[in-house]
Amino acid sequence: MHTIKAVLFDFDGTISTLRAGWEEVMRPFMKESITGLHALSMEQEAALNQEIDAYIDHSTGIQTIYQMKWLAHTVHEKGWNERVLSEWEYKAEYNRRLLERVTDRIGKLRKGELQPEDFLIRGAAEFVRELHRRGVELYVASGTDHPDVVQEAEVLGLASFFNEIAGAPVGRAECSKEKVLRELIETKGLTGEELAVIGDGKVEIQLGKEAGGLALGLASNEELREGMNPVKERRLRTAGADWISGDFGNPQAWFERLGV
Repeated sequence: MHTIKAVLFDFDGTISTLRAGWEEVMRPFMKESITGLHALSMEQEAALNQEIDAYIDHSTGIQTIYQMKWLAHTVHEKGWNERVLSEWEYKAEYNRRLLERVTDRIGKLRKGELQPEDFLIRGAAEFVRELHRRGVELYVASGTDHPDVVQEAEVLGLASFFNEIAGAPVGRAECSKEKVLRELIETKGLTGEELAVIGDGKVEIQLGKEAGGLALGLASNEELREGMNPVKERRLRTAGADWISGDFGNPQAWFERLGV
């Protein structure tokens, strides 16, 4: 029986939808970087599309720099584009494109044209607040750059409820999720039974399981912000999630799972 004292949340797609649609930015960016000006046959194009889609699905939840490392390797390996950049250069350009969309959303939130609820998974804010009220320590770990995660948690009105928010360190390739979990176990003396991980990607689910913690999957439909996404559900099941829900609209079921 788990007696949960600390919960580690993934952020994007688990709590926030500010970055929803990142795949729609990454997919064409990867394709154009790999092909350059090279004209592909229909078979080559279909195979490349499939390869990119499979990689994005496989890598959801990891730090962006590792995805860009794959991109740099693939550009070099295919040899269609003579211009091969470093993973950091690819990351800078991908971030620039993605942040155009995110910055616009944050601007509308700051002006009051949109509300935090427009970018939160159903029931997420209430769930976080209630866990905090019940004395559970709350942490965020994300593959998104640290300053960006902090800003996005603040603009959604949730930053104050977390003991720590850990994004990817700028300019360094480190797994923030692994680091936070390790620190919780080593410095706070928590056992696996006292830890829960909640996320929509297989990375955090697998890390939670490895730590002996409770791994709860959030198979969110980011477009609707509620209900189950079957693709995520399959991914989370394969990763070994102990339980899966589509949103936080059923808080009692979550509290029962956590034993709080």
